[in-house]
Amino acid sequence: MNEATGAVILFGHGSRDPLWRLPIESVATRAALANPGRTVRCAYLELTPPDLPTVATELIAGGADFIRVIPMFLGKGRHAREDLPALMDALQQAHPTVHFDLRPSVGEDERVLELLTRMALEP
Repeated sequence: MNEATGAVILFGHGSRDPLWRLPIESVATRAALANPGRTVRCAYLELTPPDLPTVATELIAGGADFIRVIPMFLGKGRHAREDLPALMDALQQAHPTVHFDLRPSVGEDERVLELLTRMALEP
C-alpha cells in the first residue's frame, strides 16, 4: 500500500444500536494512533452510516488510489461471500483507476482465532 495515497476501510454489518459500532471504531482509532500517516475509516453494510460506497468515494476524492477493505466479520457468511463482493465490483466499475484490495474476514485470520482460543481458555 502506498502510504501517501492508500487507505483502509474497516467494514462491518451495522446495527440500530449505536453502541454496537464502538469496537470497530476503536480499531480505527488505534490504527490511526499507531500509524498517523494511514487513513483508516469505518463503513457499514446496513442500518449504520456511512456505507461503503460513501466512504470509498470520500477517500478517492481525498486522493486515495489504493483502498484496502477489511471485513470485520468473525465468519464468512452471506454478507462476506455475496454482498461485499458485489459492492466491491460496483466500486471497481465506478472507479477503474483505483486499486481495491478486499481482504479475508478477520475471523479467517489465524491470529484472531488464536487470540479467541486463548481468551476462551482463560481461568
